[in-house]
Amino acid sequence: MPEPTEALAVPPPPPGPPGAAGTTQTPAAPSPPGRGARRSVTARATLAGAIVSLLLVAAIVLGSRLLRDFDSALLPYAVATVFLAFGVAYRYTVWVSAPGARRLFRKGFGSFFSADNFRKAPTALPRMIATYLGFQKFLGARSRSRWIAHQLIFWGCILAALITFPLTWGWFTFTSDSGSGPGYEMRIWGFKVLGFNALNIVGWLMFHGLDIAAVLVIPGACYFLWRRMKDRGAITGQRFAYDLLPLICLIVISVTGLLLTFSSIFLHGGGYEFLAVLHMVSVVFTLIYIPFGKFFHIVQRPAAVGMQLFKYTARQDEQVFACKRCGEPIDTTPYVENLRGTMRDLKLDYNAFVEYCPRCKRVLRGNAYLSHVKKGFK
Repeated sequence: MPEPTEALAVPPPPPGPPGAAGTTQTPAAPSPPGRGARRSVTARATLAGAIVSLLLVAAIVLGSRLLRDFDSALLPYAVATVFLAFGVAYRYTVWVSAPGARRLFRKGFGSFFSADNFRKAPTALPRMIATYLGFQKFLGARSRSRWIAHQLIFWGCILAALITFPLTWGWFTFTSDSGSGPGYEMRIWGFKVLGFNALNIVGWLMFHGLDIAAVLVIPGACYFLWRRMKDRGAITGQRFAYDLLPLICLIVISVTGLLLTFSSIFLHGGGYEFLAVLHMVSVVFTLIYIPFGKFFHIVQRPAAVGMQLFKYTARQDEQVFACKRCGEPIDTTPYVENLRGTMRDLKLDYNAFVEYCPRCKRVLRGNAYLSHVKKGFK
């Protein structure tokens, strides 16, 4: 199939964003957003953060039965979760204000809650939640060891969050009629859910759930820390605050948590106060850091699941877009149209080259270079 002559009619453009290689025109750089637009986004993000924070405070007060079940010793953790809620809402609002992310958000969550998609493929959404969010099979294609380490961190953090947050907010309480056990009752919002003996396996699991989470997290975080110290590819682009600090925080939280248990069982409380303060500081810092560091991808991931569902349902309808040059499938037609829309929003003017696969884009760019740039040096 002959190559498009328009691709060879002009010199190649300067390097652009991913996917723009081989473009036929040199588009004008998109003008940066004005100061008023930036102020508008900041104002919306601040308002969203304030609303979510106030809702969480109200949930804490109501869920703890007007603070009757709230443990004042856990106040720093509760305050940190309020800051976490503000930061997540603020950052998420800023993120979805960008044209590309806004389209991802709309298409992703539109597919996520689409009744039509559910009718077409009723099992697709549960399977994608399990495989993409839960077991992250896409990581296994890169490296089995990285997938295992990521799973250890993921499930350890999920377990820790399910225990820590409700306890911190006063939603969960453990009470004993005798004051010292061994019989305990677990209550949620004041309602008895479970009675257990602290000396049997159920009681041990109840009181050592955070220790189990720490045992899961430590090897996973240590593996990634070791990899970032040894792997040349990881070393090249890593940043301390973005790539290494989150791993260090997870290790410090997990180790100090285990040392608290060790101190109470084997040292009769020796050094417990110091360890408790160190553990609290590390947890509070990490919670506040989450919205502005690498861990923010945890909040973004559900939108990506929606986008995967969006592409999956289009493939089921055989809406596949083929490369204009070689005929190889590129992606689904709705996904390509969504990409066109994003480029129009960004004023990048790369619409024509969305129709070519990555290999053909490189070929067209190379041919344009040989025909125009290289030719000028003969």
